[in-house]
Amino acid sequence: MRIAYFDCFSGASGDMILGALMDAGLSVERLSTELAKLRLSHYDIKVEKVVKKTIGGSRAIVEIDDHHHHHHHRRLEHIEEIIGTSGLDDAVKEQSIRVFRRLAEAEARVHRTSVDQVHFHEVGAMDAILDVVGSVAGLAAMQIDRVYCSPLNVGGGTVECAHGVLPVPAPATAELIKGRPFYSTGLSGELLTPTGAAILTTICAGFGPSPAMTMESIGYGAGKRETEIPNLLRVMIGQGAEELRGYETEQIAVLETNIDDMNPQLYDYLIGKVLEIGALDVFLSSVQMKKNRPGTLVTVTCEPHHVQRLSNFLLRETTTIGLRWRLENRIKAHRRIEEVQTQYGPVKGKVAEAYGGIINISPEYEDCKRIALEKNVPLKEVMDAARAAAFSSLQKKKDPL
Repeated sequence: MRIAYFDCFSGASGDMILGALMDAGLSVERLSTELAKLRLSHYDIKVEKVVKKTIGGSRAIVEIDDHHHHHHHRRLEHIEEIIGTSGLDDAVKEQSIRVFRRLAEAEARVHRTSVDQVHFHEVGAMDAILDVVGSVAGLAAMQIDRVYCSPLNVGGGTVECAHGVLPVPAPATAELIKGRPFYSTGLSGELLTPTGAAILTTICAGFGPSPAMTMESIGYGAGKRETEIPNLLRVMIGQGAEELRGYETEQIAVLETNIDDMNPQLYDYLIGKVLEIGALDVFLSSVQMKKNRPGTLVTVTCEPHHVQRLSNFLLRETTTIGLRWRLENRIKAHRRIEEVQTQYGPVKGKVAEAYGGIINISPEYEDCKRIALEKNVPLKEVMDAARAAAFSSLQKKKDPL
């Protein structure tokens, strides 16, 4: 698996992401070829080698004919049409549109309006379209399978934009980074722009320390300003650890709390609610606590952006007054949902694959339980029938003759 890790020690913007990719090996010619599929005109893409605080990098320069592109206040539907009718690969189209939709949703929350009524101002300008699509298409051209990111340095103080003087992070940026780790060193000025935040929070599988990989290339994308720290975005590209190939890797958050004074009946409610809120899994372990009191260790796993929401729930709905959380790497098989026909009716199941082969088939419990109750047959027979039907169906797809 080919991995890209963005180290945002000085924030990020759309042109810094482009510059980092070009510094790491993406050619201007290849980028221009991809952007030409948008069928837009009157612009040019260049790259300039620069040095920021003794560190060399590349600055992506997007030159726009302002006279031709004077109507930049586009709505989301206009941008989706430009991208959707382009000649870009479907995966690049889908992810680029997701970036702009996240931007529109953030702007709508800030201005208390609907997504359809949002005018994109700076973030919808021609250069932002090129930054977003260029970043997504560039990663695809470099055959990056998974993208990760460090915690985000947002800067501090205020920033002047079309809406006037705003606090840093700008309101739209703050909306976009909800649930993602960020920090400020007190450096005055905007380091993380809405476009940069939208791109990274859309494409990245996790935020935190770099996953294990063998480094192949490093790129530095330069920003326009001179700051107290090098105004650069670093991207590190390499292969995931050899033993993990054939599987998916991702970062998840783990929340834990020890409880020794809660009515055990409440755990049934707790488990159902945390899964409903967005937890990937939840489990209970018996522990022996101080003063020899028996207790329960509650462990919840989730995607990192759900940490705040689940923490609020656990602190509000249980008797705990504190909890721990951390980021961990997770290895998982590729999985998909298949529906198969059994003698009892249709049953969905989860198919897990690795290295091109099936390693497990797990029938959907609720489907099997419902059929067992309706047909008055043993649950294990329904599950066995579903598993056999799934193997048979998948074998036919693999070898139709």
